[in-house]
Amino acid sequence: MTRLIALGVLVSGEGTTLDALAEQAAGGHVPARVAMVLSDRPSAPALEKARRRGLVTAVLPLRRTPADEWATQATRLLSNAGVELILLAGFLSILPPSFVKSWEGRAINLHPSLLPRHGGKGFYGDRVHAAVLAAGDAETGATVHLVTDAVDGGPILAQQRIPVEPGDTTERLRLRVRDAERVALYSVLTRFAEGEWPLPYRDPSGRTPSRRSGPESPSGPSA
Repeated sequence: MTRLIALGVLVSGEGTTLDALAEQAAGGHVPARVAMVLSDRPSAPALEKARRRGLVTAVLPLRRTPADEWATQATRLLSNAGVELILLAGFLSILPPSFVKSWEGRAINLHPSLLPRHGGKGFYGDRVHAAVLAAGDAETGATVHLVTDAVDGGPILAQQRIPVEPGDTTERLRLRVRDAERVALYSVLTRFAEGEWPLPYRDPSGRTPSRRSGPESPSGPSA
């Protein structure tokens, strides 16, 4: 039985993924609803996009805020909004370990490459696409993975691949990968909504996969 997943979307930048997701959700094309948009940056354009759609927003800067205090406040805001699943969609800050622990198995990140390729410190946004072109990769795409204490190193839930075409630039890749991101994300949301995967997510052994090794990279602005 399909139900609507209540999402808390964490953003720092433009919010293109958030805007597209909210539009698809409002039209009944994605089994989810945006219960809250939380940003670490008061000037993030994503906030204005969210407000124009009538979404609940909150701003909670991470800089100069003790990590555990931020984690407590953020968890309270998201929980009070009824959030079941967190989506990092262009969230630039590294999440406090206590926040990750509180939401283990219930937080996912969207990354604009085929992890583990082009993940690591400094790889986000157009830097990822530039690295793909510099490496001469034949393909790229998008990854949705669980958020764990290994930043960008959580278990992969979905990947969508696209070819790198002759004449591609970072801008062209960004636009094409953006479409791949949405396909991967919507497939993951559907599996949660249809009950194929439980919340919190657990691997086939029954353990919540919170501490697996993997590549480290910041949660860069995929949108």
